[in-house]
Amino acid sequence: MLKKLLNSKEKKATRDGFGDGLYELGKTNDKVVALCADLAGSLKMNKFIESYPLRFFQCGVAEANMMGVAAGLATGGYIPFTGTFANFSTGRVYDQIRQSIAYSNKNVKICASHAGLTLGEDGATHQILEDIGMMKMLPGMTVINPCDYRQTKAATKAIAEHSGPVYLRFGRPGWPIFMPESTPFEIGKGILLNEGSDISVFATGHMVWQALQAADQLAGEGISCEVINIHTIKPLDEEIILDSVSKTGRVVSAEEHQIAGGLGESIASLLARKRPTKMGIVGVNDSFGESGKPTDLMDKYGLGVSDVKAAIKRVLES
Repeated sequence: MLKKLLNSKEKKATRDGFGDGLYELGKTNDKVVALCADLAGSLKMNKFIESYPLRFFQCGVAEANMMGVAAGLATGGYIPFTGTFANFSTGRVYDQIRQSIAYSNKNVKICASHAGLTLGEDGATHQILEDIGMMKMLPGMTVINPCDYRQTKAATKAIAEHSGPVYLRFGRPGWPIFMPESTPFEIGKGILLNEGSDISVFATGHMVWQALQAADQLAGEGISCEVINIHTIKPLDEEIILDSVSKTGRVVSAEEHQIAGGLGESIASLLARKRPTKMGIVGVNDSFGESGKPTDLMDKYGLGVSDVKAAIKRVLES
């Protein structure tokens, strides 16, 4: 299974998966409407706009207002999908999300592109690394961080069927497409990608690909890694995590996010309560990013394949 996943040669950005998923939703669900804050091209929303112009609302550079409009549309029975960069989808509008969407459990889908370091050259002001933590703390908010084009497309379609607010996070760069098309997307259910016996590796978003590569390289050294794709950070799939840990007794998590407030902290909290386990976390360590090529930034800030391998070895040797 691992070799088959890593044989992927095609690349496509996860934001393309969002755009294609939104377009397909438009064909099947006339309650789906889309809003954007002057970044429709970057969010790949153009096919939806061209096909359903009366169901699209260009809000301009007024993200807070966009969230209020989305809340109003949800009150009217529509399923609004808001689109802008992750930094503007969360940090700039946190008050509006908390007060107008989360507090009243509005059926708004907050769709956030260009998340994390892989935003690249736009630099630290746009490379939000705190958004998962901000959103998962909101009561009732579902938080999803898919790993490739196919999974983002499937997630976009799935959240339209979910009742309540959702934060859907995806990225800018071309990224390997490796998830099998036949893999269903179920909110709150992790996906076992590689069985292993020595250590459990829980990864989310772009870091799933890094974790798979690390597992493949370590297999050559006799280390057996169980790799699980945690695409839904909230609600967390406690069952798949605890089942895996009960077998391996060691854990590493990997995410393109601050260590503080991210997936790793959620897993650590679960394990502290139900199964104390030796654990390492791969993530950005209390730092802002900078301008640079996405892969160079991943390596510099400790998110490279070599960093995942090193974290696994540290836990195994501890």
